Amino acid sequence: MFERRAMVAEDSLLILVALEILFEQHGIAIVGQASTVAEAHALAETGNFDIAILDINLHDEMVFPVADLLHQRGIPTLFTTGYALSEMVPARFAHLPIVRKPYDADALMELVEQAFIRARQQ
Repeated sequence: MFERRAMVAEDSLLILVALEILFEQHGIAIVGQASTVAEAHALAETGNFDIAILDINLHDEMVFPVADLLHQRGIPTLFTTGYALSEMVPARFAHLPIVRKPYDADALMELVEQAFIRARQQ
């Protein structure tokens, strides 16, 4: 069975399904799925996962309050976005990786693997 667990906040069902397939191929289980900031926040409060992948904009609402909570819990996080980055990400998250959509599977998995390494170190 899967040993590595991820939370994914993504409002596109197509992208979520693609991530599920990709993660399954790499032995990663998505144990928490959210398509809104409220759902993601609820998962972030109590969910049992090693890393989190957050789409920056969920149905026109920014996901940064969820990232704050994950940071407080010490859960490695990476952002995804289909938008131009410009000044979208607050300075407090400038150190977190950002993956542009559409994903390059290899680049995404490299960042995901790095997040799992950080999770084991905490």
